[in-house]
Amino acid sequence: MEADKIKESIKRAAQELFRKFGYHKTSVNEIAKKAKIAKATIYKYFDSKEAVLHVLLMDYIKSSVDELITSNTTEIDEETHLSNLIMKTCRLSYTVCNEFIGWDFIRESANSQDFLKNLSNELEEMLVSSFMQLSGIRKQENSMQRIRFLIKCSKNIVFSFAFTSVSDSDVRKNFVSFQKEILPYLVKAALTV
Repeated sequence: MEADKIKESIKRAAQELFRKFGYHKTSVNEIAKKAKIAKATIYKYFDSKEAVLHVLLMDYIKSSVDELITSNTTEIDEETHLSNLIMKTCRLSYTVCNEFIGWDFIRESANSQDFLKNLSNELEEMLVSSFMQLSGIRKQENSMQRIRFLIKCSKNIVFSFAFTSVSDSDVRKNFVSFQKEILPYLVKAALTV
């Protein structure tokens, strides 16, 4: 196998196992077995299981952010447009945590929380740069700072209720509450000169 095919095989195997069993319950041995390669081969291409997860998540996030940014660009106004993008981004963050990593591991491990913080910072950078490239967003002197404020606030609120919720239904209720009761004020604050 050539290098790209081997890396793709590792990523596909890891993604399937992470989604099925969660990051914490999946071992490098299982990934190697599923990819039909030796365990040492994984370490030839990735420094750790966390590095495999990071590459998977960044691939998923980049394609999702591109899709988010390019879809629904015909919103009625800038507030609606930003609100919809923020909600889609929050759902993306939740999906990443729910499907790839697993909430039990996130709540119990300091390493996973640091990993998530770094990942969410990378997501934030991608979103800010993508938002600033949109033609519908007003380009004012401090637009980037205000968009960054909106993303940071939204991200922190969403992660806080995701970390503290007991069940998926609690998370859904919190998403609805955030969308209706908090997000409109954050968007107005970010857009007000």
